[in-house]
Amino acid sequence: MSFPSRPLGKSSFCAITSAIRTTAVSQKSSIFAIGKTCSPKTIKSLNINNMQETIVDPRKTTPEEHAEGVRQAQVLFKLNHTMPYTDEYNALLRELFGDNLGEGGWVMPGLTGVCFDRVKIGNGVMIMNNCLMMSRGGITLDDGAMIAANVQLISNNHDLHDRQLLICKPVHIGRNAWVGAGATILPGVTVGENAVVAAGAVVTKDVAPNTIVGGNPAKFIRTID
Repeated sequence: MSFPSRPLGKSSFCAITSAIRTTAVSQKSSIFAIGKTCSPKTIKSLNINNMQETIVDPRKTTPEEHAEGVRQAQVLFKLNHTMPYTDEYNALLRELFGDNLGEGGWVMPGLTGVCFDRVKIGNGVMIMNNCLMMSRGGITLDDGAMIAANVQLISNNHDLHDRQLLICKPVHIGRNAWVGAGATILPGVTVGENAVVAAGAVVTKDVAPNTIVGGNPAKFIRTID
């Protein structure tokens, strides 16, 4: 399940990281934004609070990266126009996610996003319709995670001063965690094991295991006994 169409230009869709180097970057120099996808050759990396932040410059996309972005977009389009629960649909899912797709779960149609090679899906994971995966920074869904309809998993941001740059941080959904319908998980967030994110929540900070959060921005509601 996936489905971007043909990219508008060489910097339109993401692909494979080809170079990494260390840089100093201020976390205050970026604001959340979506609507652009890309795949750059030059990537700067910085570890902040034990979490890797990468800076991606789409203007330096290589022809190989562009080709990979096109391939993923076309597979995604085919997936979203194929009958679910068929061998053809399952084969397209495997083609999109490769070896990062676990067993015993399902991904429903209407999937959107980029950089699906940077998504890791565990066993028994449920992803309902119209999930958005902006995966430049990496998205991990542990075993048994439940992603309700219209959830947005966003691992990339835009730099405040140079809007073409992507500031990327991984998103991690823990084992048996449940992200409610229409919720948004922002870059760098980890949702802990067995936690629940209420429908429509906007999660800007980590969610502790066995807790429920909700609201915009999401706040602690209670512990799961």
